[in-house]
Amino acid sequence: MPRTVDRAQQRRQIGAAVLRLAAEQGLDEVSVRTVAAAAGRSPGAVQKYFRTKDELLAFAAELAGERVEERMAAVERGLPPREALRTLVLATLPVDAERRAEAAAQLAFATRAAHHPGLGAIRRQVDQGVREALGGWLASAGHGRGPDPAADCLALADAVLALSDGLALRLLYAPDDREALLCALDRALEALLPPPVPHP
Repeated sequence: MPRTVDRAQQRRQIGAAVLRLAAEQGLDEVSVRTVAAAAGRSPGAVQKYFRTKDELLAFAAELAGERVEERMAAVERGLPPREALRTLVLATLPVDAERRAEAAAQLAFATRAAHHPGLGAIRRQVDQGVREALGGWLASAGHGRGPDPAADCLALADAVLALSDGLALRLLYAPDDREALLCALDRALEALLPPPVPHP
């Protein structure tokens, strides 16, 4: 009997090879041929799932975003809000080998997205999903201010995401500064997340 091929699983394995290659050598080295070698497949086998480099990159960008979202979803939200938020940010930072590789790939994608609208659209979609989830959680924790608490929580979510992106970049090129950067994270969260206003 012919062996059943799980198409989604095959695509994810190839996407993971793109992320490894992008992290180790940069996006200039990503091609159907090099990805095939990294994934232990023939170029023809890769092209059964992805016809072009752009298709490979688009899927890998989605996969990288999905991994970040999964780690964030696994964070215990019953923690005190500032502690939970710190844990959420840490879930996105390159503080171990796997996340360092993903962050390097994400940086490469972000750089390429500046000149490739399709990849930029994928990045914005991932960012928007994370922003809305984070903003909703902040609202549920009572951190909205002013006449429109929901909009305020989304603005706060944008600030947290900017903080996370900046720390991730610094940790990529200055990993020895980890302790100082994590202290900076704590100081920033203290400023961004004062105690919530009690409901009357």
